[in-house]
Amino acid sequence: MGVASDGFSSRWRAKIAACRESRKLVLIIVAIALLLDNMLLTTVVPIIPEFLYDIRHPDAPLSLSLDEVTTTPPPPTPYCPCLEKNETVTVENVTHINITAEKEFRHQELIHETVAVGVMFASKAMVQLLANPFVGPLTHKIGYSVPMFTGFVLMFLSTLIFAFGRSYGVLFVARALQGIGSSCSSVSGMGMLAERYPDDKERGNAMGIALGGLALGVLIGPPFGGLMYEFVGKTAPFLMLSALALGDGLLQLMILQPGVVRQETEPPSLKQLVTDPYILIAAGAITFANVGIAMLEPSLPIWMADTMEARRWQQGVAFLPASICYLIGTNLFGPLGHKMGRWLAACSGLVIIGLCLIFIPMARKLEHLIIPNAGLGFAIGMVDSSMMPELGFLVDIRHAAVYGSVYAIGDTAFCLGYAVGPAFSGALVNSIGFEWMLVIIAILNFAYAPFLLLLRSPPARDEKQSLIMGEKSSVRYVNYQNEE
Repeated sequence: MGVASDGFSSRWRAKIAACRESRKLVLIIVAIALLLDNMLLTTVVPIIPEFLYDIRHPDAPLSLSLDEVTTTPPPPTPYCPCLEKNETVTVENVTHINITAEKEFRHQELIHETVAVGVMFASKAMVQLLANPFVGPLTHKIGYSVPMFTGFVLMFLSTLIFAFGRSYGVLFVARALQGIGSSCSSVSGMGMLAERYPDDKERGNAMGIALGGLALGVLIGPPFGGLMYEFVGKTAPFLMLSALALGDGLLQLMILQPGVVRQETEPPSLKQLVTDPYILIAAGAITFANVGIAMLEPSLPIWMADTMEARRWQQGVAFLPASICYLIGTNLFGPLGHKMGRWLAACSGLVIIGLCLIFIPMARKLEHLIIPNAGLGFAIGMVDSSMMPELGFLVDIRHAAVYGSVYAIGDTAFCLGYAVGPAFSGALVNSIGFEWMLVIIAILNFAYAPFLLLLRSPPARDEKQSLIMGEKSSVRYVNYQNEE
């Protein structure tokens, strides 16, 4: 009996050890971490603008129509048949004036709200932007698993603060804390995948799947947040997210077993990577691709409430086509970008993004937003799933195959779009209007697209170094194949 028990436990330990060496399980963990992080990122989009407005205007929340806000029963007056006609006209006129005044007041308040919401949304990206230069080099010293688990802990705390926060300051802290957690998860996750998938084609496929997790989070977040806030309340969606995050943390403890692992290869310095023009072009494409959707996150729900009188669930559902098509784009152009040329996929994506941004302000109903938002999401997926593996490829051929710092740059590029976008969207909407803001971003995308021609055939830093890198990559690739 004891021998059978020992045999079973040894087989179980062997299975657990095999799981810990599996590249596919690592890919699943990274995809789940990105999914939950971006689900939290976008769940707040339909919740926070209205929640903050309702805090400031408890007597006239956005859930009430203008008729309900302005209509008050008139005081009782003695009946007089001769005055009946005049009184009816007077009450109707006063009611019409009240509705007009209230509509103008609400319009002005919503425009001012865009600024506060934009700053809060940008705080996450700004903090992530500041954290990335520290997290990237840190992964060279201690490995990827400890920063990855730290990202889970910070995201879990951020979600709980969002659930119970009731003031702008507290919610701002939650958003900023999420930025540090996102930096740890994104940089470590992408670096881990680049290390586990050294073959360029397989790396592209793996990163397409991981970005598909990110896309799924972006896809689920807005409708999930809008529907839960409409029918259950503000706390419920964040408590559900915290429970899911806890499950991801347990999975990381079992499979990754967070611990310090030092890199054997001498990593390239952050300065070397930042001054490499080809890496900067790839990173710039990620920034310009995401700045448009980042500007839409705080401003589109408020623009819809102002021009369409859209309800909460409609504000959340408006982002659904973009999210679905981002999911399709990332999974399609992970492998397809390698075949057609990643520079061409990203260049085409930037042009499509510009066209879609021009069409969005032409919408007058919710249905009119479907096609431009879908095209926007698909095109961003084209750029992200092409340029993320391109960064790893550029490090392989021009530097050393250590990936923490280059994905810190990639994540910084992503965050730069999400920092600049919300931070400036409120001021731009106030000064030039929602329509012209999107036209300017479209022109910037058109102008940047030709730079991607330079990535058509990037030169290797040293032919000999390139050959050595190739030999190392093939050895590591065979090892991982055998382990699986």
